[in-house]
Amino acid sequence: MTSATAAAAHDPAERMLRFHQPEKVLRHLGPAPDEAALGALFGLGPAGYRTRLDRFEARNRAAAAALVAEPGAAARLAALPFRPGEHVVAVGESTTADRLSWFEILRHLLPEGVRCTNLAVTGSTTTQALANLPTLAFQRPDWALCMLGANDVQRLDGVPLISAAETRRALRALRDLTVRRTGARWVWLTPTGVDPGRVAEYVHFRRAGLGWAGADLDAVAEVLLAEPEVTVDTRAAAHGHWEEDGVHLTPAGQQHVAAAVLDALATEPGLP
Repeated sequence: MTSATAAAAHDPAERMLRFHQPEKVLRHLGPAPDEAALGALFGLGPAGYRTRLDRFEARNRAAAAALVAEPGAAARLAALPFRPGEHVVAVGESTTADRLSWFEILRHLLPEGVRCTNLAVTGSTTTQALANLPTLAFQRPDWALCMLGANDVQRLDGVPLISAAETRRALRALRDLTVRRTGARWVWLTPTGVDPGRVAEYVHFRRAGLGWAGADLDAVAEVLLAEPEVTVDTRAAAHGHWEEDGVHLTPAGQQHVAAAVLDALATEPGLP
């Protein structure tokens, strides 16, 4: 770990900024806030806010460069189905909203002229994502990459937040309505799993009565793997790469997930 990385790991503002993008909510309330206003929400001045954003971007570029340097990477990248002029949109929760996420790495690996928009919102359930369908459809995506379901199965005092049947219904409705409105090609990503031991020990989860069970997340993954579209199974790629809370991925875990997405999309015969 470099000194800069170590300092970032102990920077509460940077961690908050990594997973939360208030501009995604505030843009619905009026003109987009400037960086001074956004930085103030995290207790940062404009320079501190911009420095941290630039740091995230540098790490994503470095992660992308590391993937490019792997054996066989050139062939995988050439086989990706995305073409210049197309718009790729990500839908998801904190694993995708993370400013160091697999999607933020992926955007640096796609051909020039491919536009990427990250609509993921930390904490989102499938029902909330479905309610935000107009925002997704307004983007007119050519591709929609969807990783949802992890927040549905979080348990409050042992009770699942959303039933398995409702999760399945919301996921399918989100896909069907998006494809019907936009003609987008749809790709699923499974939830990445959790570290139950770290989840149980994480003080903020204990105080809130929150928990996750691996079996619940596996059940969501099996639903997605049974759908007719391409599904990227991210569980093996992410395994062992959790932050201290046992839910969110480390930057290394995000890089592994990005690699899994590349492998799946480059080798899937059903994609154009």
